[in-house]
Amino acid sequence: MTAVPTPDAAEVEAAAASIVDAFAATDGERYFALFADDASFVFHTEPSRLDSRAAYERLWSTWVESGWRVVSCASSERLVQPLPGGAVFSHTVDTTVETGEGRESYRERESIVFAVDGDRLVAVHEHLSPLA
Repeated sequence: MTAVPTPDAAEVEAAAASIVDAFAATDGERYFALFADDASFVFHTEPSRLDSRAAYERLWSTWVESGWRVVSCASSERLVQPLPGGAVFSHTVDTTVETGEGRESYRERESIVFAVDGDRLVAVHEHLSPLA
């Protein structure tokens, strides 16, 4: 029987930082490459769960086409919870975006679930909630 690898906290932090960096750059290609094809997404701003990376990519495209782009994105209050075969990463995220109607800023809590995929961690679920 092969042991299921448990990533260390530094690996999880690096994987999460890659997601935040790509998002902050509005780099959809780099951002979506960090998610599994069957990743799911729960965003408080959307009426329903997105059940695949492709569904989120389509939504992202509509945002970008409307003039949306990320101005800044900062992660704080990070918590890493490694487990056999993956990890849960949660943090507070402060984001400012430019929209077709002007700038908007948000403070939210986000959880990202990672799974070990060969020699890398891939995000399989993302959940974003408003921070009161």
